[in-house]
Amino acid sequence: MTLDKLQKSRDWIQDRPLGFRLLLLTAVTLLFTLIIHPNLLVTRFPYGLGDVAEKDVKAQRDFLLEDQTATEIKRQQAVQDVLTVFDIDTELAGRLARNVEEAFADMRALRRTALDTRSPLPAPAPESAAAIGADKKPDAAPQPDEMRKNFEDRLGIRVSKGAFAALETEGYSKRIAEAIGETLQKITENGVVSTRETLLKDFEKGVVLRDVHSREERVVRDFKQFYSLEQARSLVRNAGQPLLRDLDYALVNVGVDVCQRLIQPNITLNRSETELRKARAAGEIKPVLYKIKQGEMLLREGERVTELHLLKLKAMESEAKPEQFFLMVLGSAALMLGLIVMSYVLLLRRVSSDWDNPIQNLLLMACVFLVFQLMAQMLVSFGEVLIRNSPHAVSEASVMFIVPLAAAPMILCVFLGLASALPFAVVMAVAAAIVFKNSLPMLVFFLISGSMGAYWIRNCRERKVFVTAGAKTGLLAVALAAAVSAYTGHFSWADLIWNSVFAFLGGMGSGLVAAGVVPLVEITFGYTTDITLLELANLDRPILRQLMIEAPGTYHHSVIVGTMVEAAAVEIDANPLLAKVTGYYHDIGKIKKPQYFIENQRNGKNKHDKLAPSMSSLILVSHIKEGVEIAREHRLAKVIIDGIRSHHGTGLIRYFYEKAKLLKGGDAVKEEDFRYPGPKPRTQEAALVMLADAVEAASRTLENPTPARIKGLVKNLMDRLQSDGQLDECGITLKDLNTIAVSFNTILNGIHHHRIEYLDQRQAFDETGRGKAKNGHPDRQPSKRAPDIPAEIAPPDPDHLRRAKVS
Repeated sequence: MTLDKLQKSRDWIQDRPLGFRLLLLTAVTLLFTLIIHPNLLVTRFPYGLGDVAEKDVKAQRDFLLEDQTATEIKRQQAVQDVLTVFDIDTELAGRLARNVEEAFADMRALRRTALDTRSPLPAPAPESAAAIGADKKPDAAPQPDEMRKNFEDRLGIRVSKGAFAALETEGYSKRIAEAIGETLQKITENGVVSTRETLLKDFEKGVVLRDVHSREERVVRDFKQFYSLEQARSLVRNAGQPLLRDLDYALVNVGVDVCQRLIQPNITLNRSETELRKARAAGEIKPVLYKIKQGEMLLREGERVTELHLLKLKAMESEAKPEQFFLMVLGSAALMLGLIVMSYVLLLRRVSSDWDNPIQNLLLMACVFLVFQLMAQMLVSFGEVLIRNSPHAVSEASVMFIVPLAAAPMILCVFLGLASALPFAVVMAVAAAIVFKNSLPMLVFFLISGSMGAYWIRNCRERKVFVTAGAKTGLLAVALAAAVSAYTGHFSWADLIWNSVFAFLGGMGSGLVAAGVVPLVEITFGYTTDITLLELANLDRPILRQLMIEAPGTYHHSVIVGTMVEAAAVEIDANPLLAKVTGYYHDIGKIKKPQYFIENQRNGKNKHDKLAPSMSSLILVSHIKEGVEIAREHRLAKVIIDGIRSHHGTGLIRYFYEKAKLLKGGDAVKEEDFRYPGPKPRTQEAALVMLADAVEAASRTLENPTPARIKGLVKNLMDRLQSDGQLDECGITLKDLNTIAVSFNTILNGIHHHRIEYLDQRQAFDETGRGKAKNGHPDRQPSKRAPDIPAEIAPPDPDHLRRAKVS
């Protein structure tokens, strides 16, 4: 059931390559966004005052924190700078003067009324008097106490009986009232305050003097012009005596006493307005904020939580708003999406057209990208923890140099080539710069180190190449780290040494990490590297030794095929190592039934003579299936298994097909029953194995394998395979076929060349009178001297040949 689902998934991917690419692009974008923002969601920290932190807490993003102390200091300063507001009533003296004049005028009127009441009146007629008495009683004269009370109410002050009697005697003189009013005006025009201490508190900065009527304000800093209430009262005598100098001394004292009692402050503290202005000034002060940078340590493991810690944690939590989370995710995803699309369209699109399996290659790139970006994030965090606990003075910026990101382009170069690894190095460098807090120097550092690491490992056929490439990358990283230190202005000997050490370890580690990851990628994705192919090319491997022992003819045939395809692959720019190894293993299925194949038969006995053509056909076809099973048992690479499965394609087993037609008639035989199951070759290397397999086997049937016959044989077989459609899916062109034919001819001519006929062999020939057997092998029988070999170069002395161990 699981295999069926897996097959359905593969079919879906193959049928919808565009949909899979979009899905892969979306997944990479989202996962990278989570890598660079691992705490995008709001994280709650359940700490209280005095708790011990269980782990380090870093700022998940940039945010602002209010400095409450600094803010309070600024607010207090603003409050202190507010000037105290005093109200001045400039019309107070006038009102008091008018009240005095009106009070004196009323008293004069009452006095006249009282005098009129006490004067004798003419006696009325009896009847009229009786009538008046019946209707209305005459008004009674006001009493002195009542008049004094009315006078006090009008003035708003207390007046002694003696003073009131003196004013009564003087008749409430208008002159006295005017003198009192002028004195009040003269004294209060400068300003009178209850106590000068109220003003002296603001002596240095001044006060605001506001007219209560016009609302005009002015700042006053000279307080000498103002009188205190005591000073004003003491000045009444000096100011009023000139005005009352013609009056009796007792009246002067009365006027001065009334005036002193009437004087009141016209400058008063407006406490409510002052407090309002202070509150407004404090409210206008903006909070003092300082920026907490992303990655800054807020709380260390083992520390007791203080109020400042709680303040920072709450501020970070309050900054994490849902809309901000959405915008950060959207922005990060958009940047990564643009980077990947740009890299693919401009750099990888042309390269991917040559890929045999683009879906698998893109999936590999996505996995390598995400794994190494996650590793970079984790290594930096882990390194920062180690450095904080280290007794050495190492900066946290130095940790970035130890991240082996150059291993990612190296791995891609091993499997997909340098043309694919370089664009990938660009994407890795830009993404790493984003991970490392948008650092431009680190972008350049990883771009150069990654690109050069891929370049140095491009021809990797041995494990030691990883070490060599890692060492070169480490030395380059040391130079780049020094350049980064100089660029950032942190060029100190201590930083330079640590940066160099970490950079070399990062470069060397890149080679070692690549060496360790490559086998895992081979197993997981089914890739085959040149290193694995070199290991498989060892003829001492158990399966090849078994083939040599149990099917020596097949073994010899396979070795020759491997030699032929290797030479041809070099000529058409295919993978010669892959072609050779596929040639070695393409016929390992014949181990199961070696005597049913002509190259392994001895004594001229052919087991197919006793079998029906259909049965013989099934036995020949079975070596494909059995070869695949043996390859899987020995865990050969998938590309080798594909070569085994397709090295006959869907070709026709012509000999037994024709034999069946002779026995049963042409209409009774189906051609598809005598064809291999396929598939057809899909790579150049598999096609080369098919061509070499057919050509090498057919070349053994030539009686006299001259160059011309070999050339004709090669051409006929290759034309037959091409016309049969066996080469339709492998991408080999007609030009490639001509090149392959020339290469095959060269190899076969070397194998089937004529040897020089030695003297001993000629004597044996003359004595027996027999020539070479009709179907004898030229290596086993004497041959005539080739006509194109000059006689002077023939070996003159057989003894010389024996000594040289040539014969």
